[in-house]
Amino acid sequence: MSSLPTRLSLLLALYLAQGIPFGIYTQALPAILRTYDAPLSVISMSGLLAIPWALKVFWSPLVDRHYWPRLGYRRSWILPMNLGLISVLFGLMWFDPESLRNPSGVYVLFFLLFLVNLFAATQDIATDGLAVRILSVNERGLGNGVQVASYRVGIIIGGGLLLFVLGSIGWRYAFTILIFFSFLLLIPVLLFKEPEILPEAKASANEPYAKAWFSFFKRPEVQGWIWVLVTFKMAESMASAMVKPMMVDMGMSLAAMGLQVSMAGSVTTIAGAMLGGYLTRPLGRRNAMVLFAGLQAIAYGCYALPALGYGIPGLQLTTTVVIINAVEHMIGGMAMAALLAAVMDRARQDHAGVDFTLQVSLLAVFGGLFYLPAGLVAESVGYAGHFGIAAVLGVLVLWPAWRYTREPDQLVARHA
Repeated sequence: MSSLPTRLSLLLALYLAQGIPFGIYTQALPAILRTYDAPLSVISMSGLLAIPWALKVFWSPLVDRHYWPRLGYRRSWILPMNLGLISVLFGLMWFDPESLRNPSGVYVLFFLLFLVNLFAATQDIATDGLAVRILSVNERGLGNGVQVASYRVGIIIGGGLLLFVLGSIGWRYAFTILIFFSFLLLIPVLLFKEPEILPEAKASANEPYAKAWFSFFKRPEVQGWIWVLVTFKMAESMASAMVKPMMVDMGMSLAAMGLQVSMAGSVTTIAGAMLGGYLTRPLGRRNAMVLFAGLQAIAYGCYALPALGYGIPGLQLTTTVVIINAVEHMIGGMAMAALLAAVMDRARQDHAGVDFTLQVSLLAVFGGLFYLPAGLVAESVGYAGHFGIAAVLGVLVLWPAWRYTREPDQLVARHA
């Protein structure tokens, strides 16, 4: 197998490429829609674009079992999905943003972004399976630190950088830059020599699809773990949905928002993910997840302060929001690195794509349930009340993480 730096570089490129489309619809889209006078309830409904991420588990057995030997087990899916994503970005490049003032324009944009997410989510199945294959148990903390850092940087490119370019030189140039990044990130995949498919993975090729899903839930080590998966992302999804709309309502321009969030968020996200990945092993999976998620819940509550008119002395309220956002991104990167290390521990080598995808889908489905009503909550109780509720929810979800998270050596029937 290739060296650890080579493998980490590959994962960095793959997850960065997947983070860009995620950043478009979670970070840039809410601000763009609000700029064109979309109501908060419509903005929060954009959470439906996450459906491919939530439901990708249903086609994950296809990705796990079917491939073209000349391209490689995982590259058979990674390369075509990247090319499909790039083709939709070309379509977005020619989209007229002024049409967003009409419902028909919003529907067209939602459809194109749905296709982007469909390609990215399918690629993610193969990428996660590849990560499980090429990282040992002791490398997973660092590996997931790199994964989260690169994914978050991709989100910032697709969100913050996109907003900055949109506000500075226009829509078409912004998506031209994203297309360039997407082509550039294909290079490490083309140069990587993929490991041989494991015999146990070949042996499960004729197994009924449903058996791959049901066998995951039957394993003793995942019985309580399911509660962690369905609760861990609830508060983050609820809080993140209204950060950008609040910035717009405070008077921040798209260019200023993109530049400040991109600069501050990129540095803190990388630092947080790498720090979280480094600390996960000495702290242990459970301690790391609970500590980092608890700090993140405090950060959600801090958003309520500028919403109430309280900022850092001498700074504008929008600057205070940017600082809180940077800190929250850093802690979020730490929490996600610890969580994904635990997720990877529970993925069997012969069902790596299915097991990893199934767990991440549960995170996305139940987290997304709290993204959708966020606009209605904010309209009802205001931004301050909304973030206060998110903070309380963030504290409540610490209990399942503490109660049901186990260390790798405590898991029974683990597959090396």
